Amino acid sequence: MTTVSLTISEVFDIALKSYYAGKLAEAEQLCLKILSADPDSAATLNLLAVIHTALGRNDAALSCYDRALSLRPDFIQALSNRGAVLKQLKRHDEALESYDRAITFQPDHVEVLNNRAGVLQEIGRYDEALAGYDRALALQPEHPAALNNRGVTLQALGRPADALASYDAALALRPDFVEALVNRGIAHYELKRFGDALASYDRAIELRPDNADALTNRANALDKLGRREEALACCNGALNLQPHHVEALYNRGAILHRLRQFDEALTSYDAALALRPDYPEALAGRAATLHDQKRLDSALTSYDRAIALSPDYAHALVNRGATLHELGRSDEALGDFERALACEPDHVEALTNRGVVLHDLGRYHEALADQDRAIAARPGDAAVLNNRGVTLHRLRRLEQALASYDMALASRPDYAEALANRGVTLSDLMRYDEALASYDRAIALRPDYADAHFFKGLSSLVTGDFERGWIEYEWRRKAPAAKITARHFSKPLWLGEDDIEGQTILLHSEQGFGDTLQFCRYVPLVAARGARVILEVEEPLCALMTGVAGATKIIAKGDPRPDFDWHCPLPSLPLAFKTRLETIPSDVPYLRVPKQALKQAPEHWDALLGSGRAPRIGLAWAGNAKHVRDIERSIRLRDLLPLLDIDARFVSLQKEVRDGDAQMLARCNVRRFGGKFGDFSDTAALISQLDLVISVDTAVAHLAGTLGKPVWILLTHAPDWRWLLERDHSPWYPSARLFRQSETREWGSVTMRLRDALLEFTATAR
Repeated sequence: MTTVSLTISEVFDIALKSYYAGKLAEAEQLCLKILSADPDSAATLNLLAVIHTALGRNDAALSCYDRALSLRPDFIQALSNRGAVLKQLKRHDEALESYDRAITFQPDHVEVLNNRAGVLQEIGRYDEALAGYDRALALQPEHPAALNNRGVTLQALGRPADALASYDAALALRPDFVEALVNRGIAHYELKRFGDALASYDRAIELRPDNADALTNRANALDKLGRREEALACCNGALNLQPHHVEALYNRGAILHRLRQFDEALTSYDAALALRPDYPEALAGRAATLHDQKRLDSALTSYDRAIALSPDYAHALVNRGATLHELGRSDEALGDFERALACEPDHVEALTNRGVVLHDLGRYHEALADQDRAIAARPGDAAVLNNRGVTLHRLRRLEQALASYDMALASRPDYAEALANRGVTLSDLMRYDEALASYDRAIALRPDYADAHFFKGLSSLVTGDFERGWIEYEWRRKAPAAKITARHFSKPLWLGEDDIEGQTILLHSEQGFGDTLQFCRYVPLVAARGARVILEVEEPLCALMTGVAGATKIIAKGDPRPDFDWHCPLPSLPLAFKTRLETIPSDVPYLRVPKQALKQAPEHWDALLGSGRAPRIGLAWAGNAKHVRDIERSIRLRDLLPLLDIDARFVSLQKEVRDGDAQMLARCNVRRFGGKFGDFSDTAALISQLDLVISVDTAVAHLAGTLGKPVWILLTHAPDWRWLLERDHSPWYPSARLFRQSETREWGSVTMRLRDALLEFTATAR
């Protein structure tokens, strides 16, 4: 037999075929055999380097490439392959150097140009990368890989529409290009074309069902389409294929968060972070979940870690600011919003949240400026337009507030909060029928929307519709807008339907002093049902409440309570007794001043007030500074100056005087006894010795009314519900006379009407 010897060229061809057949060990041995015979075979060194790379031996591969290039410095393929290994090792500068050497020898080498652009893309030099892809495509327009890579770079440059065109061009050449289909889906997603994104991902999965990236991104599109259960299934499918797919774990956490499955969301985020501890998006998502669990301090810690990794991560900065605001750390919150806006000047959420904080701090003009900037950046944003409406309302720019709500609803007709806020503004404009219609629309969208029910109750009551009003007013205890501290009792609520004869009922205050004074008139009516009444009120009212008929025991809030069978908040008693305008229990006085407060003799107060024939007039011009409508209903002492030259003895009924009023009070003909008021019984004793009380809408007005003392009450144009509309008297307090603002909403004309009336009163009193 004759033995046939193979040439080196033939052995090389066999080695190359073995490599392409996946027989790497066999190919490696053949290369080594060639090199033992011809150590200077650059082509064999290049092939051996490729085999080393396939086997994960990058250092050995680089050594082979270097040997090949020392033999053939212009070996383009070796330079290109060497660049690919260096790119994989994140040695980007060396990779670029290798590609640049190749281009020096062959400037029109399309693959080298494409791969070099890939390195530039990876290190964030996107403009240079785009130029590289364009150069490659100018040489070879029908290059699917370069077109796909160009699209990725365009997306990184914030040009998703241009990226989409590049992906479409790649797919026109290669319809089964799965990576381009996935990237095309991402571009559609960024353009908010979620249905188109889904279709692109579906096509990719049809071609490659085991593509975990496509499944993960498909979950994002389904999530945006509101198909969250399907989205969750997609993430789970991706994780079944690749249990350590970090992005799938992150997306799964985000979807579980939106499904309000908070514990499971945290587990998914934590799994992602175990694989990639420096994953700022997962840390921020984890923090948002903790925030929704009201674990605010833990949320801050997670946001801090995210921001430490990515200091210009605007989304995390905004959410951290929102968490700080909720913790009452408003100044720090503003700092985070400032940092976010320094990174992204038109970041809508940063502007919106900063506007919310500024609004809550009473810095309404600054809040409005932020809201306007946010709307300029994102016209038609319903949430921002709604917030803008609230701020405009606070600035008393009511028609503009109404227009802002209408724009919000044009963008989002099912926006219940905007409908409710619109109703509040319409109520303040005294357009109550329209306000009620707006509340009804909000309630139709969200039947359990407590704020809308509560506001509807207020508008019904102020217009005299007590039948509907009391029912809707019951929602106040669930309505955040009412700002009532929730109280929980083990005993049932009594609303008038059940027999309580022989049983004990706890009647308890719920809101301000004025409400307690107004509704304690029902205590005798409850007692008349045969019940033993325990009356629980604020401590400053306890002594005064001893003058209420029907109460068996009076206790202060926070004190131990005796056993009882039923309970009822005082403001719910009108509902319990089905009160209508004509059936308001209005016999006054229904409060008596405790004898101890009178110091056993009216002479005590006479000595303090002084003698003489001039009428004694009590003045109260400011209420609780924390009241939500204080800026509207309280006035300054200087607003009452036109009254003070009338021949009368004026007495301040203010227990506390604000700084601006204190200086004026020291110069006015007004006696001040605030330091002598221990509680409301002392104020009641003083009022009992006066001829008239003039008061804004505050507890003093109610107190005078309960005592049957003549009281003139200054009311805003859109009054609190209890004063009703278009009347100068009150069915709640027969001794009251009402002085209302006109449509101008200023106090000057009210003061002049008061002056005329007071001149007449003092002349008659003499």
